[in-house]
Amino acid sequence: MAGRFRFAQGGGVDLDDLIAVQHGLVSRAQAITCGLKVRRIEWLVTSGRWRRVHAGVFATFTGPLTFEARVWAAILRAGRGAVASHRTAAFVDGLCDDPGPVVHVTVPADRYVQCKIEGVRVHYAHRLPRTRHPAATPPRTRLEETVLDLVDVASHPREAEGWVTAACQRRLSTPERLADALGRRKKIRWRPMVEAMLVDVADGAQSPLEVRHLRRVERAHGLPVGCRQRRVAGQRVIWVDVDYDPYSVRVELDGRVGHVGEGRFRDRRRDNRATVDGHATLRYGYADVFGDPCGVAAEQARVLTARGWRGQARTCGSSCHVRSHDHQ
Repeated sequence: MAGRFRFAQGGGVDLDDLIAVQHGLVSRAQAITCGLKVRRIEWLVTSGRWRRVHAGVFATFTGPLTFEARVWAAILRAGRGAVASHRTAAFVDGLCDDPGPVVHVTVPADRYVQCKIEGVRVHYAHRLPRTRHPAATPPRTRLEETVLDLVDVASHPREAEGWVTAACQRRLSTPERLADALGRRKKIRWRPMVEAMLVDVADGAQSPLEVRHLRRVERAHGLPVGCRQRRVAGQRVIWVDVDYDPYSVRVELDGRVGHVGEGRFRDRRRDNRATVDGHATLRYGYADVFGDPCGVAAEQARVLTARGWRGQARTCGSSCHVRSHDHQ
């Protein structure tokens, strides 16, 4: 940083301190509030000591911008009330390992950012005063709100499932906190699936995921009736979510959010044992059963048919693609 500026803001904030907090970025309005004259700002820019990043936003150093500096530049350019959000906030909070190619910011819905900001995606939210974190730097949405924002813009249920699972696996949030945030949202995409995920976290038999499989996969497509939560005794007692015993086919429904560690190895041992015993094991999660029940039914039908089932899967509606899958 070229030069030190000791101009006190009305609230006691010093320009140097402000620039340090904002990773070397400052807006024109902030600099003037801290005591710099417009002519001085112009000289700093023309002399190369400062450089313009966006309209009215300057970097006070040379060299490439760090990710944090890019985030601050976007927030300062977006203006009053702007916060980092979506994938940008997710990266800052450790929810994901890749920030993506653009910086995401959200501004209050009662104002509009007039000009397009290069490298920045601007979102608008009526609830921003309640969803922004009260103290985080850089300003950003609360972790649970970030997760739900990403769920809402997810193009595929598996993507939405991934954000919820990541928040719990990385111990950044809990199903209870996510459910509380979800309850305060009037509209959100993939709500039934996310609600089921959060309800399922501590439940076993007859979870919403299993009920969905029974109704929307098995019954809706005329598949044979499976035995649910079947206890299989051996060297170790295991539980099979759905067992089609006459055809040696088992379906496992992963209804545990953030399922890692010993549980994952236990599932693997169970699946391997089933294979050794001649069973075929199919495993599905929320994104499969809620997002594409017809695709799940088609896959199960193919495996069941290959193992002796003589029935015929039926379509569940005009848009169902079970039969097209069956003939592949």
